Amino acid sequence: MSKKLLFLFFLSFSLNGFSQYSPITENTKVSILTVDVADESHTLYGHTALRIQDATNHFDAIYNYGMFDFRTENFILKFAKGDLQYYAASYSYDDFEYSYQIENRSVYEQSLNISLAEKQQIFDKLNTSINSEDRFYTYKFIHRNCTTKIIDVVNSVLKNNPIKNTLHKEESYRDVLFPYANNHFYMQLGINIIFGSKVDDQAATLFLPLDLMNVLENTSYNNKPLVSEIKTNFKANRTSTFSFLDSIYSLIIVLALFVILNKKAANCLYFFILGLIGLLFSTIGLFSFHEELLWNYNVLLFNPLFLLLVFFILRNNTKWVKKISLISLLFLGSYVVYMFSKVHLIIVLPFVLATGIQLARLAFKKA
Repeated sequence: MSKKLLFLFFLSFSLNGFSQYSPITENTKVSILTVDVADESHTLYGHTALRIQDATNHFDAIYNYGMFDFRTENFILKFAKGDLQYYAASYSYDDFEYSYQIENRSVYEQSLNISLAEKQQIFDKLNTSINSEDRFYTYKFIHRNCTTKIIDVVNSVLKNNPIKNTLHKEESYRDVLFPYANNHFYMQLGINIIFGSKVDDQAATLFLPLDLMNVLENTSYNNKPLVSEIKTNFKANRTSTFSFLDSIYSLIIVLALFVILNKKAANCLYFFILGLIGLLFSTIGLFSFHEELLWNYNVLLFNPLFLLLVFFILRNNTKWVKKISLISLLFLGSYVVYMFSKVHLIIVLPFVLATGIQLARLAFKKA
């Protein structure tokens, strides 16, 4: 078992027992911590936590709203459905930083310039929360996550909710999220085709850790900067390398092979895969609580009609193959027109071209 796995194993037994009440003193620091991004899907957008540190009482704790339990019954189903319960927990700062040293992720700290009474209120709110049923919450990708929960706690204590979203006035959520996966093409592709029209709304909610860190640097409170000190507690040494297999070029080659091969079996396989993806997109909204997955216009590209097309190809029913191909071409054309203003057009373009060529061949094939 790796050191990281051992650490997580022992940490899981200490989360519930670490939290303790300790009086706030003049030496107490309340800080917002930002953990930088990494390469795995659950680390792609970073992380936010809150630190309470008091040298007088030898108290140094993290309050983390990003906890979930892999042992939850039907974990994958609950995550997909959107009713997986996340929870808040408190544990040692040293354990927190060590876990991200293992993952080679930078940790930044911004100390809040607030009064002793406000520090006490934040501390009390955090401890009340993690020692009650309030520690559990239903995770929402944009509107309820580790970052928004920390903002809610701090804003609930400070006057006039000083932490506000001052970024991305013209950008959509999709525009904001898109660059985070620039070095992971297939993850970027998957994220953008599974997200529906909700993420094309203007990015009004402050929900990403690095965005919160940038906002805090320019936030004032009581006519002074809200952040009194900015530190890098751990600096990761990360390098990005190009992977041909995880790039648009590998996708182009695979799709080009289907187009060049142009065989019945290959065409059936191609349209069957795309049709299944479209069927997933069409039905996921019936059971998922994730608003980001609703009204997914990418079904115009990954069209469930392709499953019916495959059926008629296998039955050698030329009449219906032509009809469905023409209808699908109309859907594909509508998709391209709608996508002109979307940031992810470039990464789905290989599918647009390959599918358009295949459909045109079937629609206008001579008897």
